[in-house]
Order: sequence, then C-alpha cells, then structure tokens
Amino acid sequence: MELENFCQSCSLPLDDSEMRGTEKDGSKSLEYCKYCYQNGEFTNPDMTLKEMTSEVISRMEKMHIDSTTIDLAVISLPNLKRWRIY
Repeated sequence: MELENFCQSCSLPLDDSEMRGTEKDGSKSLEYCKYCYQNGEFTNPDMTLKEMTSEVISRMEKMHIDSTTIDLAVISLPNLKRWRIY
C-alpha cells in the first residue's frame, strides 16, 4: 500500500483523477482529494486528526465498507503528510 496513491489527509484512493483536489492554478493535486483540498487550500483547515478519524469512519460505514478496511484507513491517518508530526 503506497501512500502516494492515497489522499494525504483522509486516505481516500486517488486512482481516478476526478477524485483529486485542485491547486491554486487549477491543476490537479498530486497529494490531496477534492473533499479535503480545493484551490490550493484545505477545505477544513482547522480540522484535527481526531475529527478526521471520526469523519473517515462515518463515511466508510455509510458506504457499507467492512470494518477491517475501515481500521486500515484509520490506522494510516497519522502517517499521512497532513497529520505527521515532525
């Protein structure tokens, strides 16, 4: 599982270019999805890792995704670029 293929904020797969967010110049983001990042900025810049974790769980449960996959997504969050502590 390479992190480059996933949103570096929420872990959404970025295989489809339509799922990618946008930079200020309108180009597609290589790191973030359209739900987390638009026009070169986070859509919710004050969101915490705890809030993102709850959001990811909620969205995935609504999509009837199995608990193992949800757990893998949640476990990966602290390792994503947006949440890494340097």
